[in-house]
Amino acid sequence: MKPEQAAEALINGAARIIRGKQEFLEILTAAILARGHILIEDNPGLGKTTVAKTFARLIAAEDGSPLIFKRIQFTPDLLPYDITGVDVFDPETRSFRFVPGPVLANIVLADEINRTTPKVQSALLEVMAEGQVTIGSTTHYPPAPFFVIATENPIESEGTFPLPAAQLDRFMMRLSLGYPDRAAELSILEDNPAETGLQRLEPVLSVADFVAAQQAAAETFCHQALKEAVADIVRDTRIHRGLLLGASPRAGLHLLDAVKALALVRGRTFVTDEDIAALVVPVLAHRLKLRDPRTQGVTLIRELCLARIDGIKTV
Repeated sequence: MKPEQAAEALINGAARIIRGKQEFLEILTAAILARGHILIEDNPGLGKTTVAKTFARLIAAEDGSPLIFKRIQFTPDLLPYDITGVDVFDPETRSFRFVPGPVLANIVLADEINRTTPKVQSALLEVMAEGQVTIGSTTHYPPAPFFVIATENPIESEGTFPLPAAQLDRFMMRLSLGYPDRAAELSILEDNPAETGLQRLEPVLSVADFVAAQQAAAETFCHQALKEAVADIVRDTRIHRGLLLGASPRAGLHLLDAVKALALVRGRTFVTDEDIAALVVPVLAHRLKLRDPRTQGVTLIRELCLARIDGIKTV
């Protein structure tokens, strides 16, 4: 299967469950193919959990079964070893054995990540950034491919712990599903795809095809002028008077990787300025801190982007 066909298969498969969200699915697929982690911030009941379950079923492991999917419901009483795993003493062998935590899976759903303490949130940092978990003196690795989809509810502040900047910087994108349009809502009412269709959903591509698509995304051509635009956009966030905290070098790397993957998703072997314009907000907005909370951060970021890509000729 060609890489662009693998991306199309993922989007079409997910669209059977996630109705009326073509652009969202394209951007989410680009993030996954770029080996990124995703934070979905939206109101309750819009399908955030269903998104993670859907993508877990669409990719088949080597034996033909779906990838290993684990869901972690974050609560205030959760402890770090509840998600990473722990060494347990076995009285029969008189030695310790490792009991893996749910984070050692292919696809991890961190549900309502802002409802647990910073100590537990930080337990995700190592595995998200380095793809490993260290327990004592032993390092454990999740199976490949591996990515985290986290969710949080933006309308409730009671009993929540805002994610620190270091944690937010590990997420390649912050996305929002939004409410479905009328046609999509009628389709959801007709057959309730999250309940009925999800159980019947079959894998649409093998893990080998998925990994090949990830490699192809990384090799997508990006003109030097567009690379310079990405660098300038990121640097502009650090000197803009309206921003208290600008984007990190990791943000620039994430933006470049993401636009390459989006070009592949859209059936091209090269990046265009439209790819950058489409992803600059999902990739950068959650990493920035506004000096004045009344400022429209999304508008500011788009203006920085358009100022840098306007008039670029790459052909």
